[in-house]
Amino acid sequence: MLGPNPDPLCRSTNDRRAGSCRLDQKPQTPDKLLTDIADYVADHQVDSELAYNTARWCLMDSIGCGLLALRFPACTKLMGPLTPHPTTPPGGVPVPGTNYRLDPVKAAFDIGCMIRWLDYNDTWLAAEWGHPSDNLGALLACSDYRCRYEDTPLVVRDVLTAMIKAYEIQGVLALENAFNQVGLDHVLLVRVASTAVATQLLGGSHQQTVHAVSNAWLDGGALRAYRHKPNTGRRKSWAAGDATSRAVRLAFMARGGEMGYPTALSAKTWGFCDALLGGNQLSVSQPFSTYVMENILFKVSFPAEFHAQTAVEAALKLHPTIRDRLGGIQKIKIETQSAAVRIIDKTGALHNPADRDHCLQYMIAIGLLHGTLTANHYEEETAADPRIDRLRQKMEVVENPAYSRDYLDPDKRSIANSIQIFFDDGTVSDLVSVEYPIGHQRRRDECIPLLKMKFKSNLNPSGKDSQNKMLCSLFEDPQRLDEMPVTNFMNLLQA
Repeated sequence: MLGPNPDPLCRSTNDRRAGSCRLDQKPQTPDKLLTDIADYVADHQVDSELAYNTARWCLMDSIGCGLLALRFPACTKLMGPLTPHPTTPPGGVPVPGTNYRLDPVKAAFDIGCMIRWLDYNDTWLAAEWGHPSDNLGALLACSDYRCRYEDTPLVVRDVLTAMIKAYEIQGVLALENAFNQVGLDHVLLVRVASTAVATQLLGGSHQQTVHAVSNAWLDGGALRAYRHKPNTGRRKSWAAGDATSRAVRLAFMARGGEMGYPTALSAKTWGFCDALLGGNQLSVSQPFSTYVMENILFKVSFPAEFHAQTAVEAALKLHPTIRDRLGGIQKIKIETQSAAVRIIDKTGALHNPADRDHCLQYMIAIGLLHGTLTANHYEEETAADPRIDRLRQKMEVVENPAYSRDYLDPDKRSIANSIQIFFDDGTVSDLVSVEYPIGHQRRRDECIPLLKMKFKSNLNPSGKDSQNKMLCSLFEDPQRLDEMPVTNFMNLLQA
């Protein structure tokens, strides 16, 4: 039951603040989605070994993505204490790859920021898009804090369970709710999922989880402007860190007794659905279980927005046959899904790496020119190559309706792209189509060996060889990983 609502007619200010005047009204029943989420994080028993196996690879990959991001100053300058004169006491939560130990809220920001920075972490595509490993900022910060400072014996298996649940909340809510259609960014789902699972990791009760999640919804949603022309910028790389750190704050507040708002979603006029969705209701098409983790998409080969992964793969297949004919290209025809047209079909000037890694034409041009695509290709040195814009100007991007249908088909979830090149002499290249990226569940056997190679290449090249070898061997030994105390795991990740 929520705390009493102060009567505005109470005789004294002190009485109002204390809530000592009682209203004769029944307590409100929380919105069903709030209680469904709280029920799931509190009571659902995960028994899917496929989900746990996949979660281990997700954890490995996310750590690797974060360590790779530390090579880029634009990321590292956002990390560490907020002020040059930090007031936090000694101790704190370790931030992987650094010497920082920070309070859980700032640690969650730093971990979430570094994992997401290069657009290289795992992905979920549906009516809404997103990156469920964004939640790891909250999950690692809260589990380490609870284990380190509250003597709660959490192990990595507990983190994997928390991952499965956070992925599921974010991913199931994304299946049929297109927040992007009303201009809201997908990180609002990171905030909701992280808040729910962080509250549980911190030992919060069912009621406290409901309270925390209601506040997460009341925060509304960030605007997608920073992901789109003409405002594309680095915020898209730290937005997840911002969302997951906010979640940690809300979880701690709820655990401390802060009230919730039972109809945060359904309240007339002022609730989430009326205020931000035009009165449309949130749709949840299936119960929360382990579906999302079992079907997560990995970015294995390229640090690129996921809707372009198969396009870059197609460009690499064309590279050997057209690299000596680049000057004779008349037109490059690209067929893609509607989501890619909406998000990454960009013409005109590109102003920074964040702009370039969300431009379908730029990524394809790099693949055609170089036969590869790495994070460094988004930096100024490569972007200054005039051949890139010459190729972009020759590209024609069109939606293929069949690709759009298969993208939303729950039995397929394809992310198809095709490329065909037309030359001045009248000849035409092969039509190269790629329906499923290497990181898709349908290509999992092909994916895992490459995912391991990606992790090894992302480890700090100047780090301790013994530490790098220990990390690699740890992820090859599921039982040892699962049983490792969270604090030992986080200590191992520090520089």
